[in-house]
Order: sequence, then C-alpha cells, then structure tokens
Amino acid sequence: MGKQGDWYLPEIRKDDGMTTQDYAYRRIFNAIMLGAIPPATSLTMRGLAAYLDLSPTPVREAIRRLSSDQAVEVLDNRRIRVPQMRIGRFRELIELRIVLECHAAVRALPHLADIAIADLAAVDARMDAALGMQDYDQLTHLNHEFHRRLYLSNPDQAIMPLIESVWLQLGPFQRQVLKGVQSYYLVDHHKTILSALRDRDADRLTVAIADDIRDGIGRSGAEALEGSQDLPPAG
Repeated sequence: MGKQGDWYLPEIRKDDGMTTQDYAYRRIFNAIMLGAIPPATSLTMRGLAAYLDLSPTPVREAIRRLSSDQAVEVLDNRRIRVPQMRIGRFRELIELRIVLECHAAVRALPHLADIAIADLAAVDARMDAALGMQDYDQLTHLNHEFHRRLYLSNPDQAIMPLIESVWLQLGPFQRQVLKGVQSYYLVDHHKTILSALRDRDADRLTVAIADDIRDGIGRSGAEALEGSQDLPPAG
C-alpha cells in the first residue's frame, strides 16, 4: 500500500519462516526507523491491521514490543502515538549514540579486513547516489547499513541491539530535519571514517564517528528543537 495521510509503511522482504507477528513488528519497526511515521502521529491498531492486511492480533503484539522499545506510546483511548521529540531527550539520545558507536567502532577495528572496508566504501557510494536523488528512505537505510556492517565486524559484539534502540527512537524526528543536515555536514565524515579504517587509526576513527553523528543530525536537530515555538507538548 502507499501513503496513508502523512505516514506510510515501506515494504520489507518477508523471509521464509517469518511469522506474521514478526512481519508486523519488522514492518512497523522499519517505518519508524526510517522516519516514515512522523513524531506525534496518532494511529490505531485497527488502522495498522487494515493497512497491513492482517488481523489485529499480530499488530497488537508488534505494538507491545515497540512500546517496550520506547518507539511508540500506547494512549489511554487505545490509540498509539509516535512520541514527540523534546530537546533534553534528543541531546541524551545523541550522546548515547556517540558513546555506543565509538565503542562499537573501536572494538570492530581489529576485525576489519580490507575487503570489508571496500564493501563499506561501496555502501557509502550508494549513499552519495541516494542523496543526489533526494531518496531519503534509501539514504537512511544505507546509512544504517554502513554503520551496522562496521559494528557487526566484531564477532563478539553485544552492543547492536542497544544502538538500534537509539536509532529507533531518533528515526521519526531525524527524517524531519534530514534536509537541514547539509547546512552542517560540510565534511563527508564517512570518507574520514573509511580513511581511519584503512590506516587502522582508532583515535581518528572515534573522532570521525562522533563528528558524523553531531553534524549528521545533532546540530540541525538541536537547532530545530530550540528554535521551534509551536511543537505540541509531549505526554
């Protein structure tokens, strides 16, 4: 299906063996992660079930899991809302991203072969193409893929679920300010990350990861929240 008002649920691949509950969860999870459902959007389980052509039961379970992930709020009237972003929460999430992802990158560095770095460079090239076409769904998906591939290079990693939880909470608001990122993102920090990886330079890698997060969303997001006078209160 296409857009439903201001929100939509992009298609995902339904793997063999994926249960209906898992499909509903991954489809809604993906939409929130990409920012296809804006902050403060109010939904119903019945409406989501109709959109997905599913019974309410798997959607209800998906919403329960997403509520535990702090990706949605279940309201008293049985409606569901994607949380509005607040400046304090935004700053907390940005700092969490920096701490978690710098740690993950340094831990992954000894495990990255040259061919893995070349694969990351190929993903980054696809990001450049998506940006040129203003395909923000693809751009966001590829940005996650770039970072996920890097961090998962550590065979002993246990941090990716924590990182994805932060991405999920930032996703809807990130889409709102994505176009403004280019005002701050004057250096392509992915290129700096790739250079640091090739040189096996952990210090330069952590600086590049932190700069990528701050310039990628941190500054434009903070400016939008601090300068907005008409955002509805959360809660």
